[in-house]
Amino acid sequence: MEYLEGGGKRADVVAHRRWGKDEVALHWTATQMIEKPGTYWHLLPEASQGRKAIWDAVNPHTGVKRIDEAFPKSFRAKTVDAEMKIEFRNGSVWQVVGSDNHDRLMGASPRGVVFSEWALAKPDCWPYIRPILAENDGWALFLWTPRGRNHAVRAFEARAADPAWFTLKSPATETDVFSAEQLAVERAELIAEAGSEAEGQAKFDTEYLVAFDAAAPGAYYGEALRTAEQAGRIGRLPHDPALKVDTAWDLGIDDYTAIWFFQQVGREVRAIDYFETSGEGLDAIVAQALAGKAYVYGTHHLPHDVMVRELGAGGRSRLETLGGLGVRPVSVGAAQGPDERINAARLMIPLTWFDAEACAVGLDRLRAYRKRWSAATRSFVGPLHDAASHGADAFGEFAVNRQGAARPRTARAQGLNWMG
Repeated sequence: MEYLEGGGKRADVVAHRRWGKDEVALHWTATQMIEKPGTYWHLLPEASQGRKAIWDAVNPHTGVKRIDEAFPKSFRAKTVDAEMKIEFRNGSVWQVVGSDNHDRLMGASPRGVVFSEWALAKPDCWPYIRPILAENDGWALFLWTPRGRNHAVRAFEARAADPAWFTLKSPATETDVFSAEQLAVERAELIAEAGSEAEGQAKFDTEYLVAFDAAAPGAYYGEALRTAEQAGRIGRLPHDPALKVDTAWDLGIDDYTAIWFFQQVGREVRAIDYFETSGEGLDAIVAQALAGKAYVYGTHHLPHDVMVRELGAGGRSRLETLGGLGVRPVSVGAAQGPDERINAARLMIPLTWFDAEACAVGLDRLRAYRKRWSAATRSFVGPLHDAASHGADAFGEFAVNRQGAARPRTARAQGLNWMG
């Protein structure tokens, strides 16, 4: 608050649960709405989360809705529940929005934006909003609790070295919100609920100690990647022009497409590059991911759904489309369950070296790939399908094909004459 009141425009705060991050943000925003009339956003990863965590939330200490404490009704001209929007009498507007549909906010010109749960938000919402704030001389406040080493951690570490930013990392051991006894109870209960000391400790480290490198609860590869980092297998890894580059894909049209780039020396695997995009056609993906790189390609490993024929492509399969774009030779994996890919990836990670910079996003995806929690059974039930699953599936696709477990089929075996 002292930083913001002194005219600060950029703040990034990573803190433990119940620290009061959103409380500070709501009251700061209210003062700004009075002093500098304009539009202000409180942005959550999804708008539905905003309703639960902000709009309908009640302060347990007072029994009053959080928005009613921060934005006095006497100041309001209108409260629009359906849009989670409050208008002040002086013309200021505050609204809860989601990073999942930030592109729908075109035309708005906010003076201040709170990025709540930033570690779970879509990272591309900040590049979209930042030029608007720069033009308006507006402010941005990032509030979050870690979810593995992802975009939020990378941004925080870069901002900590930038004098234009205020950064604060606040674990529960350095605040007075919880006593040592309460923290001990929380840790014990998390372990008991998880049924695993490793899982419970990982959640405690994340939620209360704000540990950047703690494995996400239910993470499949967290421990294996931590071991790889400790062993020095994540770092600078230059491309070897004497070796061919194999790729492994997970295809998405309206969803993410992920591509890993590997080189192999005997049993050793080198992950030298990673590409990811969403909403792009195959021609754009090939142009962005493969063209112009100084790689001599070996085999392109693709999942079985590359054989799907698409009406919009004249009935051609994705495999035929890729062939027409020069992507060959292609090895098509057999249909398989996620357990096969996960087990194969677990076996391959101890043999793999990673380029930390070129594969930063891919490593984030592997670290974040985790089991889905069932509230009904209070247990983990298979992999969670989210942004992390595409990069993880592509990695697993290569691991299975490399082992031969999936018995991959080549395009030539299917009678396609463009095969290299």
